[in-house]
Amino acid sequence: MRENQLKRKLQQGEVVIGPFMNCAYPAFIEICGHAGFDFAIIDMEHGPLHTLVAEDLCRAADCVGLSPVIRVRKNDAPQIQRALDIGSAGVQVPQIETKADAEAVVTGAKYSPLGSRGLSFNTRAGMYTAAGTQITDKLNQESLVVIHVEGKRGVENLQEIVSVPHIDVIFLGPYDLSQSLGIPGQVRDPRVVELMEKSVTTIRNAGKAVGTFADNPEVAKQWINAGVQYIGLGVDVAIFLKACQALVEAVKN
Repeated sequence: MRENQLKRKLQQGEVVIGPFMNCAYPAFIEICGHAGFDFAIIDMEHGPLHTLVAEDLCRAADCVGLSPVIRVRKNDAPQIQRALDIGSAGVQVPQIETKADAEAVVTGAKYSPLGSRGLSFNTRAGMYTAAGTQITDKLNQESLVVIHVEGKRGVENLQEIVSVPHIDVIFLGPYDLSQSLGIPGQVRDPRVVELMEKSVTTIRNAGKAVGTFADNPEVAKQWINAGVQYIGLGVDVAIFLKACQALVEAVKN
C-alpha cells in the first residue's frame, strides 16, 4: 500500500500546491503531475465529474506521483466513503459549520475504532482484496481529511472545530466566506482578509494545517507568508482559458 506523500509533506511543515480539476480527460491531471504540482483536487462539488471518471483521474494522478484529493458534494458519509474507496489520497468536505459537522466527517472517513466508514476490501483502496484484510489501521493512518470552513457560522465556531481529532487540513473558502459576509466574490475585501487571517492563527495554534484557494501566484504567496500550507491554486478550466487568452492577445495585439 502506497504511503500518502501529501500527508507526509504536510506533517513535515511543507507548503503544497495543487489545482482544482473539473476536466474528465486523464491527460489533464497527468500534465499537472509533470508540471510539478503536489496534488490535485478532483472537484465533485462544483464540477460535472462522476465517480467512474474520478477513479480514472486518481489512477492517472498516481502514475505521475500526484496526490489526488476528492472534493465531495456535501458532508455525507456515503459520498466520503466512495471518495476514499476509489483510491484517493484524501477527501475534502465543504460547508463545515459546527464541531458536530467536523466530527461527522471523521466518522465517515475513518474505519473503526476512529469512525464507522463502511468496510469492503473489494475496492481500489483495498487493492481489490490483494492488500489482505488487516489494512484498516493503515488506511486510517494514510487517508487525508480536509474540511472547508467557509462561512461566518463556521468561523464563529472555529475554536471548537479545530479541537476535533483526525482532521488534517482546515480549508478556508474565500468565495463562500465573502458571500456569507454579504460581499460575494470580493475575496480581497479587508473584511474577508481579516477574518481569514484570524482563522489562520486559530487553526495553526491548534496544530493543524491551513488551506485556502488562490487564483494567481501573487495571492498564493501572500497566504503562504501568512502561514497557509495547502494551496488550491486555480482551476483547470480557468487556467486553460487564461493560457488561451494570452495566446490570442499575443498574436492579435
